[in-house]
Amino acid sequence: MADKTIRAAGGVVWRDDGDAVRVVVVHRPKYDDWSLPKGKLDPGESWKDAAIREVLEETGLHVELGDPLGDVEYVYRGSDKNGERTPRRKVVRYWSMRAVSGSFTPHREIDAVQWLEPGEAFGVLTHGLDHETLRRFLALGSR
Repeated sequence: MADKTIRAAGGVVWRDDGDAVRVVVVHRPKYDDWSLPKGKLDPGESWKDAAIREVLEETGLHVELGDPLGDVEYVYRGSDKNGERTPRRKVVRYWSMRAVSGSFTPHREIDAVQWLEPGEAFGVLTHGLDHETLRRFLALGSR
């Protein structure tokens, strides 16, 4: 893998509805999957700033950054500058994030969000690494 590692950041965005804590999951029509909100770092951007920006861009939610949830790493097939599909390594750093304001408007990258209790989220999230991140979030107990 000659290409450098792709760096991305995101969060487990949560709110306390009184009767239950709920987390947000996003639907990406390009991949027809449900995932945690995340996205690539811009040049010179910090991990934390990228996580907050990407969550706002994808969900419309302003968040308060909480505890770090660690990194996940994986290899996927991405297009290089010539359009060739090549293996790419990606590292995503996550935080617990409390939603403080905002609302979702569908857009090209994300066409739907759901607020789910964590047990429901496990049944909806498409990727196992998102399950791992959600388990780390739940292990925090208090957010």
